[in-house]
Parts: sequence; structure tokens; C-alpha cells
Amino acid sequence: MFKVSPLRKRQFLGGIIGVVLGISIFYVLTLDAAEEYVSIGPMNTGHQDLSCFACHADAKGNLLQQVQSNISYTFGARAHSADFGTQDVTVNNCLECHDRANDRHPTYRFSEPRFKEAVSHIDATTCITCHTEHQEERVSVASINYCMNCHQDLVVENDPIDISHKDLIAQEEWFTCIQCHDFHGNHKYDVPEKLADTIPMQLIQAYFDGGADPYGTDKKYTALSQEEWLKTLEK
Repeated sequence: MFKVSPLRKRQFLGGIIGVVLGISIFYVLTLDAAEEYVSIGPMNTGHQDLSCFACHADAKGNLLQQVQSNISYTFGARAHSADFGTQDVTVNNCLECHDRANDRHPTYRFSEPRFKEAVSHIDATTCITCHTEHQEERVSVASINYCMNCHQDLVVENDPIDISHKDLIAQEEWFTCIQCHDFHGNHKYDVPEKLADTIPMQLIQAYFDGGADPYGTDKKYTALSQEEWLKTLEK
């Protein structure tokens, strides 16, 4: 009678346990209740109520097809790699909830050839350059001098502020821009005419870090909630 060695039995049993355990872990991690454990960090301010799938759509194909496609890419049999697990998050994901006609700095504008030099310094063609997710903040750009990349030659006729824009630019006081003007122009408020009356940088930075809005709560546009976004998909 043919006998199976104890080592072979242990290998077979270990393989079965490994497969069952792997499938179980994969299943548990795909449950809604496990989102906080899967996430690479806390959601940014304003995104606390979003589910993962609002930004991370399932990648095309099943798990085996994704693995095979990426193996083929590794060995040069495919021109491009395939998304694994979920699709990459792009600017289009952001615009599904945040797109609006009144945006002073829409991402598509920076695809124009005249902004090629500016984009080489700060890639304003994509939202995640300034709004990196899972950082529990609003704005993650390192320095608030980004206006310098496009407005070096700015000329303001009948300049309303007591220290002219021309002088502020000459002095490279680029951080003062955001003290008067919110980048996307979505807030309704009166722009100050004296530099001393502008919003202090401490409040601006606190707002970027997730704090209270110093520009006020009167807005021209409010981003879609997850429920409103889901309704757009049904149309």
C-alpha cells in the first residue's frame, strides 16, 4: 500500500491553510467595515464621510487577469502595466464632485502651451499636486509661493490695495496673494484694500491643515456629497 510521507502531508495541509487564510484575509479587507484598516492614512478634511469606492474604482478584469497582465508587462510582452486591485485615482475622479464653472484655476487650463514652464515647477494639471489625500488636511503643497510661477508679469490697473501689486511682486512677497485671494475663487467675500486687513498667514495655514475657513462660509459652489455623486451615476 502506497504511503504518503508525513512531510508531504504537512506541506499539503500547509498549502490548504495558506489558501484558505489568504482568501479569508482578502475577503475581510474588502468589507466596508475594514476601510479604516486598509486606508494608508486619515481622509482629508471634507472627505470624512466618503467610502473608498468613491475614489478607488475596481480595476478592470479579475485578480488572475491583473496578475497575468503585469507579469506580461514586466517581461516586455505588454506596452503598459495594468491596474492591480483598484484603478489609479486621476483628476477626473476629483472633478466628478468638484467640477464647477466658476473655478479661477481649473486644471485643464494649465494644459495650454503657455503654462509649460509653470507646470515644470508645479504641476497644476492635477488636483493631487496640492491636495494629496490621506493626510487629514486640505492643502499639502509645501510652500505657499506658487503664484510666482504664473504672475511675475502681473499688471493691475487702478490697483486698489495700499501696497501695490507691483511692489509686492518686486519684493517677492508671494505669500500675500493667498491672504487676499482664495486660489479657486469659490468664496464670496470682500477683498481688503489694505494689506494690514488681509487674512493672517497663521489662519491660512491652519485652514490648509484642516481648520476653520478664514474666507468665510458663503460659497458659490459646494462639492457633491457621496449620495449626490451616486445619483449622478444613475442618470
